[in-house]
Amino acid sequence: MAVYTDVSADDISAFVADYDIGAVLTFKGIAEGVENSNYLLQTEGGNFILTLYEKRVRAEDLPFFIGLMDHLAAKGINCPRPLHDRNGVALKTLCGRPAAIVSFLQGISLRRPSFAQCGAVGRAMAEMHVAALDYPGFRANNLSLSGWRDLAARCAAGSDEVAAGLEKTILDELAFLEQAWPKDLPMGVIHADLFPDNVFFIGERLSGLIDFYFACNDFLAYDLAVSINAWCFEADGAFNVTKARQMTAGYIAVRSLSPAELEVIPLLCRGSALRFLLTRLYDWRNQVPGALVRPHNPIPFLQRLRFHQHASSAAAYGLEPAALA
Repeated sequence: MAVYTDVSADDISAFVADYDIGAVLTFKGIAEGVENSNYLLQTEGGNFILTLYEKRVRAEDLPFFIGLMDHLAAKGINCPRPLHDRNGVALKTLCGRPAAIVSFLQGISLRRPSFAQCGAVGRAMAEMHVAALDYPGFRANNLSLSGWRDLAARCAAGSDEVAAGLEKTILDELAFLEQAWPKDLPMGVIHADLFPDNVFFIGERLSGLIDFYFACNDFLAYDLAVSINAWCFEADGAFNVTKARQMTAGYIAVRSLSPAELEVIPLLCRGSALRFLLTRLYDWRNQVPGALVRPHNPIPFLQRLRFHQHASSAAAYGLEPAALA
């Protein structure tokens, strides 16, 4: 989350007046994240999140995201539920931007998750995958293999200024993945950005998943690979194999992974590490003046990519079938 578009008190009050949530009492911008402008609203009816969708989010994708959150919430997944105004409309316009209000989830995001909390993330991810199996919407993952070449063209040149040899590393890895990427794995709707700041906990209990604005249809196991990258490396860059094993065990307690999915975990982890290396590199080199947000440093994902490049099998992640039984 972030704030790129400044909204006045009068504009917010007029917008909220279309909903049955009472008058606005207070509101403030939320600085976390990099994609959209977000405000925490306190109204006479409670707390809510107002999101203005910025230029990097395609307007034609918004019905998919809004519909998905409605679908998941109806299936019992703890995620933001879009509010509909008195005319039944959830997606509206504010300050020239598409905008929506969603329910507020209690909880905090974690900086140092425990083994049990990593297991809870894996379980919640699998529950989300299962709940979305009958979601009728479709959105291709434009930040997967088909989109990496174009993204690299926009940020790799000159990237040696960020880290020595980075441009060659990116281009070599991209060439490898274009040859090796799997083709026949189970697919469905994935979150695609299930980082710690998008998962809330109350104590050890996972209280909700948020920020579905990268959700798309892709390999289900790719979502697990994204989360291994996001949750299972420590602050010093070391890989925590126990966290990866716990996360995967939590996942397969709900949805089993096929031998083919386990076999390509190292490859999917390489791909997701490259994806976040590229997007963070792009943001690092194209910062928005005046935005209430700081871009993420891309270097940790370069380090994670190098780890995955040396992982010869799922055993490097503690994911042997016997260990997960």
